[in-house]
Amino acid sequence: MDQAEKLTRPIVQQLDDILGTPFKVLDDGFIRVVDYMGSDESIVQAARVSYGKGTKKVSEDRGLIRYLLRHQHTTPFEMCEIKFHVRVPMDCWRQWIRHRTANVNEYSTRYSLAIDASQRAGADQWRMQSKDNKQGSEGFFDATTGEKFSDQEQQLQNMARSVYEERVNAGMAREQARKDLPLSTYTEAYWKVDLHNLLHFLWLRMDPHAQYEIRAYANVIGNEIVKRWVPTAWEAFQDYKINASSLSHIEIAIIKALNTHGKDAAVEAARSFGLLPAAGQEIKSNRERGDVESKFEQLGIPIPWK
Repeated sequence: MDQAEKLTRPIVQQLDDILGTPFKVLDDGFIRVVDYMGSDESIVQAARVSYGKGTKKVSEDRGLIRYLLRHQHTTPFEMCEIKFHVRVPMDCWRQWIRHRTANVNEYSTRYSLAIDASQRAGADQWRMQSKDNKQGSEGFFDATTGEKFSDQEQQLQNMARSVYEERVNAGMAREQARKDLPLSTYTEAYWKVDLHNLLHFLWLRMDPHAQYEIRAYANVIGNEIVKRWVPTAWEAFQDYKINASSLSHIEIAIIKALNTHGKDAAVEAARSFGLLPAAGQEIKSNRERGDVESKFEQLGIPIPWK
């Protein structure tokens, strides 16, 4: 048997150039790369289950990566891993840690003093509750009202920190002294994740409907870090996930009816799927129909029932 050739560790110079460099997020948060394993080349190598560099033509490697992502062949992307050091508000971290497909080690406030920093919102950053989305925001409070909220926030955070430090100085156990600290308090963690699960995290958290604070971190990870690390995979991710749109069975049926038999047939198709009431009845709000309409508008398809 011929001896297998010696392999070398893939190096991404663009990522090495920013290794350890903190990228500022929000008012006092940051994210930086601690270490990484793999590159675009590693995805190709894993897909072909080959040693060495695989094909020598970059165009062929690019085509393979795009094919893998387009058809959701995810395993080769799991061969790349990256480790971040993040500083993030606890309320944002609650959402972050729900992505359970990662290795995490968080700063311990049982062992160490809580970080003396809290995320604060400027007077122009207080968002109003969305009328259509129970978990989202829509628009901002006026500057005068915002100033009031910012003043209240500062007073509350200062008081919470003062009480916490008084407890600690009195000898109270840190695990109990921390219990009234606000969710705006910053925490830090090491977060190690493979590329497949990282891209899924970014797909969800870069979405315009994601909460602003975690979206700010996701945008930095994607546009400042992943783009440097695996540029070909990032390009494919942009084309096939971030800027793409999928069609459901219902949407395909309505479009087919519209193209084949016209507007009335498309309306009947929508009615058969429960998106519209029976003929002559009032059309009431319907979230699923709203999603269909948004997608049709994006694609330039006329909405048959409007």
